[in-house]
Amino acid sequence: MMSRIDPVTGAVIQGALESIALEMGHKLMRMSYSSIIRESEDFGAALTDAEGQQMCECRMSTPLQSGPIPGYIRNVLKVLAERDDPVRPGDVIMHNDPYGGASHGPDVAFCVPVFQGEALIGWSATTAHHLDIGALSPGSCGIVDAVDTYAEGLQFKAIKVFDQGKRNDAVWHILRANIRATDLVVGDMEAQIEAARIGAARLLGLVEQYGLDDTMAAFHDLMDYSERLMRDAVRALPDGEYTASTMLDGYLDDPNPSQRELPLVVTLKVEGDDLTVDLSGTAAQVPDKPINMPLVGTVDCSVWLTIRSILLDTVTYGAIPQNSGLTRPITIEAPKGTLVNPIFPAPVIARFCPGNQLADTVMKAFAQILPEQVSAGIGNLRVVALSGLRGGDHWVHMEIMEGSYGGRKGLDGMDAVDTLYANTRNNPIEDIESHIPIRVERYELRENAMAAGQWRGGIGAIRAFTFLDEAGFSLEGEGHAFKPWGFDGGADGYEAELTLVHTDGTTTSLPSKVPYFKVKAGEKLVSVGPSGGGYGDPRLRPPEAIADDIADGLLSEETSKANFG
Repeated sequence: MMSRIDPVTGAVIQGALESIALEMGHKLMRMSYSSIIRESEDFGAALTDAEGQQMCECRMSTPLQSGPIPGYIRNVLKVLAERDDPVRPGDVIMHNDPYGGASHGPDVAFCVPVFQGEALIGWSATTAHHLDIGALSPGSCGIVDAVDTYAEGLQFKAIKVFDQGKRNDAVWHILRANIRATDLVVGDMEAQIEAARIGAARLLGLVEQYGLDDTMAAFHDLMDYSERLMRDAVRALPDGEYTASTMLDGYLDDPNPSQRELPLVVTLKVEGDDLTVDLSGTAAQVPDKPINMPLVGTVDCSVWLTIRSILLDTVTYGAIPQNSGLTRPITIEAPKGTLVNPIFPAPVIARFCPGNQLADTVMKAFAQILPEQVSAGIGNLRVVALSGLRGGDHWVHMEIMEGSYGGRKGLDGMDAVDTLYANTRNNPIEDIESHIPIRVERYELRENAMAAGQWRGGIGAIRAFTFLDEAGFSLEGEGHAFKPWGFDGGADGYEAELTLVHTDGTTTSLPSKVPYFKVKAGEKLVSVGPSGGGYGDPRLRPPEAIADDIADGLLSEETSKANFG
């Protein structure tokens, strides 16, 4: 396809678009109140065209926040059209419908339409994970016992919080009356709006500088370029079908077998430059537990992110324009009524860990085609909500506890990092202890828990939180029942563990999913993260690499002899 604009101008416009998204992200972080945005960077920022096709996204945001933004915009347009409510200059639209593009209810988008005169030319949107959205228990993660979507908190389906520039005070009254940690949550939302308005102003300025025709021509050229890169990468694969499966813990303490040990199945179908990802064979949806994954907003992002990271690795290809062109060659087939395409109102708020396991299963399927471009099995993440009352006011804290990567050809697995479709940072201990009545007693790597391989698996982290006041927690995790997969002779990884240490020194072992649980002052929650799988024959691991791990205190000589021969 011939270019619509000269490449130099197109490159300048591309750089400008990416800079706008980056500025939106930086300013959202600086204006935010809560550590989940300010420190962990669990937010998204992106620009789309008038129809919702992604133009660019903030590189430092998490893929699970920026990636769904086109789905948010498409559903906002659909809902407003059904209401016969036109989009107008000055509108700011709030949206968090998990069956309407949102990844789950706590990920709230604020969408600002961009007008040139009377013409809608694009959207500027921010998303962020909020500490509370009014669900049945405090917090917005670790809620693993919601019976349906209504139990997961407030739902805002294309609600105009500003209508033609006028603030809709009733919506803000509802928020303040129904959300815990009100000042933090509402403050973060107001920061999102201002960051989205900055993006809208910058996009309009770019259009006025280069003209709408040239700006959109450059955008469509960029989408075509991204599509060509993806199609070329798919075309290089051998035609055929490649299937992999993995298992979710589900609810290990539930006597109902339909709610535990649940399969995820991925079949890659390669035909020319088209790639179909068929998820047939995956377990049926769980009707009253929130580990189901919305197809739009979670499943699609999980699949796209993994394919892009394997086929168009930045180390090889450099920076690639992130836009809707990348997804054109990819079709996802997900049977309705399954974990990967649930039917409303099946609950979905705890979709985070299952979605990451789905990404890992896509990686496992690609291992049959591109063994030198994949990592072995990941140690999954877990998220915990810590909460309590202080002087009659709620405090809420969300912590994403890192996992680990499996080894890959030429590289050991990364230790104690977010994996695959998550891209958040850890919260500094000083930040945690200065804001909430929690003491972090331990934060360290596991010892003697690395999967053997020519390139060893990444190591999970141990975290121990001591509660200084009466409080509560709820937790969503994975990886207690099933080890991360090893590859090409590498050993499987190590499972996760979760323990509550009581004030008398006795302990209670907990499953990977814990509904809201009250604790006493002095009790301690100890999380042991899973370790990723090994890659390649352990006997081929260089002796100096083993010696380094022993010197670092991560591996004993006895364990090294037993596991590495």
